[in-house]
Amino acid sequence: MKRKKKHEDHVDESWLIPYADILTLLLALFIVLFAASEIDAKKFQQISESFNSELQGGTGVLDQEAIIENFENTSPTPKLGEGNPADGDQKEISPEQDHKELLELQSKFEAYIEEKNLSPRLQTELTTKGLMLKIKEGVLYPSGSADISNASRTIAVEISNLLVTDIPRDIFIEGHTDNVPAQSAEFPSNWELSAARAINFMKILLENSNLDPKKFSATGYGEYQPIASNDTSTGRAENRRVAVLISPYKQPN
Repeated sequence: MKRKKKHEDHVDESWLIPYADILTLLLALFIVLFAASEIDAKKFQQISESFNSELQGGTGVLDQEAIIENFENTSPTPKLGEGNPADGDQKEISPEQDHKELLELQSKFEAYIEEKNLSPRLQTELTTKGLMLKIKEGVLYPSGSADISNASRTIAVEISNLLVTDIPRDIFIEGHTDNVPAQSAEFPSNWELSAARAINFMKILLENSNLDPKKFSATGYGEYQPIASNDTSTGRAENRRVAVLISPYKQPN
């Protein structure tokens, strides 16, 4: 009788079982990551429960409570209107709405000027740069000085209250002089005089805790941005001024 041929040895295929498990777990991981990227907690929980039940029979690597908590704690930076009010982010507005609110703010300043009988020493103007409040020298300072009198301090405090708005805006304080040279030991030129006036006025405004110092800056322009001719006393009086520029709202980057 012919000898029966020996059966060929079978290759050990036991490695396929853990390999298949790894592929299944990787598939589950990608599905979980995709679901988490949608920030849908309900969908995530359903998927997690399904895989836990099918693959492990209970909680474990895909413990939904721990993972959901992690994604919630690392959620993206909130949009305007969703953040901490202390951060200054309030809401997002259109240019049209911004212009409307600047007009409303101008109306408040005009009402204050009329109530206090400060016209024409205080004037407002709405430009492409924003709302400008012009304050003539005599309202705040004695001639050649940067010290604000007590009566003028009251005006500055009241102006600071009007500057409190719901929307964060940059506010620029500008100091200007006429072309008559300042020749004192304290202010050797109009640069120092105009800058000191702007800074001193800004300091009083910022005594109001509802205003954010990060939104303020002060600049001295000396005699180099006149709004009238320096050839007459009337023109020079117009040029000796402090201006408060309330800028349009800037959308965050």
